[in-house]
Amino acid sequence: MWGLFFTPEDFVQGNSYRIIYLHVPASFLSQSLYAAMAIASVIYLVWRVKLAAYLIISIAPIGAIVTFIALFSGSVWGIPTWGTWWQWDARITSTLILFIMYLGLISLHASFSNYEKADKLLSWLVIVGFVNIPIIKKSVDWWSTLHQSASITLTDKPSIDPSMLYPLIGSIIGFFGLIICLVILSSYVQILKRESTKSWLKDYV
Repeated sequence: MWGLFFTPEDFVQGNSYRIIYLHVPASFLSQSLYAAMAIASVIYLVWRVKLAAYLIISIAPIGAIVTFIALFSGSVWGIPTWGTWWQWDARITSTLILFIMYLGLISLHASFSNYEKADKLLSWLVIVGFVNIPIIKKSVDWWSTLHQSASITLTDKPSIDPSMLYPLIGSIIGFFGLIICLVILSSYVQILKRESTKSWLKDYV
């Protein structure tokens, strides 16, 4: 609300830039969720923690939705900014690959009747696919793209005005909290589904 209605109009882009308060959090979380899946995959393969396997498949659908939002909002933003809704530049293409990877992982896991084999294969594929995350992150630096370089980094002073920066940070935090809640609920459903025959769950329910 702060970003959409109370921040000043951008000098160059006018009001169209306000989609940044949806696009940037979605883009950031699409990558962060995949990184979380990669960490859970390592934990599952090394220590055989079943909850980590449940977490991987719980995150995947949420990651797919968030990545779709990032792509869609970016396309909407691109129409007034670039004059086109789609360009096959490095950042957009690598994000599209991330979206396809999410869908592929979901479909692959659903195609197995043996959950243990599915969890193991999914974990390896997630780890291999993690190579795409630094490519997405550094694509604007490695190749000539329509996207500008990052306005917020850990090493440099933000190039965005504080009146627009603070609501953006608030939006990212808000999205992050929402996604954590969704992941917890999705994990709860996975536990109920996968442990439904176990006595401990029957006692718990």
